[in-house]
Formats: sequence, C-alpha cells, structure tokens
Amino acid sequence: MDWTSAQLRSLVELTRRGTITAVAEALGYTPGGVSQQIAALERATGWQLLRRVGRRVELTDAGATLARHAERILTTEAEAVEALERTRNEISGTLRVGLFATAAAEILPPALRQVRERHPGMTVRSRDMDVDEVYDAVAGGTVDLALGLDYPDVPIPRDPSLRVRELSRERFSLAVPAGAMPGRRTVSLADAGQLGWILPSAGSYYGRAVLTVCRRAGFEPQALHEVTDTAATLALIEAGVGVGVVTDLMLRLRPSCLDVLDLRETMERHIVVVCRSFAEHRPTIAALVEVLARTAHPGRPPSRTAAGPLNPPT
Repeated sequence: MDWTSAQLRSLVELTRRGTITAVAEALGYTPGGVSQQIAALERATGWQLLRRVGRRVELTDAGATLARHAERILTTEAEAVEALERTRNEISGTLRVGLFATAAAEILPPALRQVRERHPGMTVRSRDMDVDEVYDAVAGGTVDLALGLDYPDVPIPRDPSLRVRELSRERFSLAVPAGAMPGRRTVSLADAGQLGWILPSAGSYYGRAVLTVCRRAGFEPQALHEVTDTAATLALIEAGVGVGVVTDLMLRLRPSCLDVLDLRETMERHIVVVCRSFAEHRPTIAALVEVLARTAHPGRPPSRTAAGPLNPPT
C-alpha cells in the first residue's frame, strides 16, 4: 500500500482522541491537514475509513481494522529506527520531546546546552503540552519521549508499553501572601483551611492530588480561583487573594513577593521521563535521559517576602 507514517498516525490518533480537532492539536496539524491525511489514506487503501454522524466522524469497520494494524506498523517502524541507531558509533539524529510548561522553562534549556556540548549530532525538537497528555503522546508516537509529573497520592495509571523513570522528587509547601500568617514557619494544611484557595482544575491529576491531601488533613479547600498556569497562581497569591501549594521548581517561574511555609503533611510530585518500553535503550533516547537526569534537580529560590494582607473568602 502506498501510504505514509503520517497518514497512519493520524488514523491511530483519531481512535485515541475521537475528533479531528483533537488529533490536529496533538500532532501539530490543522484540522484540514488531518482530514487530508485521512482522505489520502482512503485513496491508498481503496476503502472508506470514516463516516459522518451528524457533526461528528467515526471510524468505519475498515477504519477500525486498519487502525489496529497501523499501530503495530508504527511500532515496528520505531523499533527499526532503534535497531539502526544501535549500528552507529556516534549519537546523532532527531528526537521529538513533549514537556509541560515548568519543564520547558527550567529543565529543558540547561539540558539542551549539555546536549550541544556532549552530543552535537543530536537535534531535539520540543513541544509544550498539557502535563496530563504527555503519556498518551508518547504511547501514540506523537513524541519520542516526554517529561511528565506523577503524584504518589493520585498516581498516573501505568501502561505496560511505556517506561517511566523518576528523575527527581519535589515536596510541596504552602504559599501565602506575605504577612498573612506571621511568625509561622511550619504549618498544617488545616491551618489554612478557612482561607480562600487558588487550586488547579479538579479534573487534573494535580488537582485531585491537592484535594486528596487536604481531605486527609480534614478539610475541603474553598476554591476561589481555579487556575492551571503556575505563574498566574503565584501572581494571585502575591496579590493577597488566596493561598496555594507550590514546589521550588514552580517558584522559579516567577519571582514573587510572598511567604512560603513548610508543611507538616507530606505532599510530593515526581518529575519523570517517559518513553516507549522498546525504545528505552535507543542510544539517542538513553543519552538525552541521562542529560535530563542531571538537570532535573531544582534548588530553592532565594527568600521572597513582602508586606500585604490576605483577603479572606466572604
């Protein structure tokens, strides 16, 4: 059959994500580009692969059958690339990396500097994505490896086709507007139970982890603002409108005038690197993982304190 890997990947991603728009976002195409890939695949096979159902599309029986085989074809292709790489005496080639915003700002830049020095034949292309989507992106072959997060209180489900390696651990602290809890260096989450909170989406792994720890401490946090962006969260805390949990790496994203208090409860997140199991020992991937492991250990930023009231919830 005269088809391309890009066409097969578009079909496989459609089975994973359900809509042309979602596939386009995952692969970096336009929706029209994805539709063209599928149409070209239909011409190559001579079969109708999609049908319209109202405003949606769904796979035909032929489309579902080809998608199952396409996944195996793409896996075999990736295994062939790995085997070819093993024949080289040098580390070279292009890797596609998925990563979340904090990693893009704090981990990737120093890692890329080391890659240029140690492995000048390697090219790294990165894509910023939602941290909860990096596992699917690796499994689907959209990226070769990804930096992600795992929370012991709400662990990411493990896919046997993926290899997850822990790079570092971060413990959460409580960030409050400066002067909101004077004289306190260590607190319990329950001490801030009656204050307004800036929380991530309750549907995210991060949001579920925060809620799990708070409930274990005996209270339900009142979410005044539901915010995913770390810099926005820090800005809101600095403005005195609520409190939130932070890590040292998160604090590096935005210099802020606020107080950071140690927590008696243990709440952690693990920074991990994810790749497909069969590609774990691929020379380029192994080399990049080694570099990432050396650069994923943040230190606590300098003290950040300023005067400002905490506005309690009304």
